[in-house]
Order: sequence, then C-alpha cells, then structure tokens
Amino acid sequence: MFTLQTFHQVAARLITTACLLGNLHSQAQPAPQLHLTRTKLSAGMHVMDVQLAQTPEQRQIGLMSRKDMPQHEGMLFVFEQPAMQCFWMRNTLIPLTAAFVEDDGTIVNLADMKPQSDDSHCSAKPVRFVLEMNAGWFAKRQIKAGYKIRGDVFTR
Repeated sequence: MFTLQTFHQVAARLITTACLLGNLHSQAQPAPQLHLTRTKLSAGMHVMDVQLAQTPEQRQIGLMSRKDMPQHEGMLFVFEQPAMQCFWMRNTLIPLTAAFVEDDGTIVNLADMKPQSDDSHCSAKPVRFVLEMNAGWFAKRQIKAGYKIRGDVFTR
C-alpha cells in the first residue's frame, strides 16, 4: 500500500538523486589543463610553444574549458599509432584550427573548428599527431596541407 508517508520518502529520494546528478553534470566539465609537458615546434620562422596531450585522459580533455590561449601556444595530441583521428569541440570555449600531422611533421589537412560544437573534424588519412592552434593561426601564416612542421617529436 502506498501511503502519504511513503510518497514523501520516495519524493525526497528523487529530489536527492536529482540534486546529485545535477552536481555531477556541473562538475563534468574538466578544469583547463595548464601544466602539461611542453615542447617547441616551428613552422618556418614561426615558433610554437605547445602542450603535449599524450595520455588518453589528457587527449580527452584537450583544450576544454580554456577561455583564451596566447597566439604562439597550442596543444599537440600524440597518439600511439597512426589512425583516422576525429576531433570535436564539446566544452571547448575558443575557436581552433586542427592540423592533422604525419610522423615526419607534414600537415595532411587542416580543419577550422567552432567552439562548443559536436561537429566531427577528421584527418584525411591515418596520423599520429594533431596540432590545435587558435583559429586562423595557420591561415594567417599561409601554412597549408603539405607544409612541414619541425620539432623533436617528429621523425626526420
């Protein structure tokens, strides 16, 4: 039998559960990653100071929650082996351009990505590296597919 007291107990549990789920949802957006290992890359005379996202968790968080990023900075996603890499921008607050990069540093293709979008942006072929910079960084420097980026992480 369902009494008024039982109803109040069930309602209280539902409210508690809803509050807990709401707290989990609000905490789901991770804090910005600001202290990852860094390396220098160059594209001709242009030097980039990039964070290395090397673990699955670091790659999953990426540049989420960043409100801004200096023009000379970016993030290099490093994968264990070449594969078709696809990126989206959920919880990413700044517009970015992704360069999908081969082992030797050659850019395969570029993709401009809008903030807070679930649109998928993929490499044109299997790659191990994806370099994210502020939107337009590559275009302003006339860097396109086929251009070679230099850095210790790339094979010669």
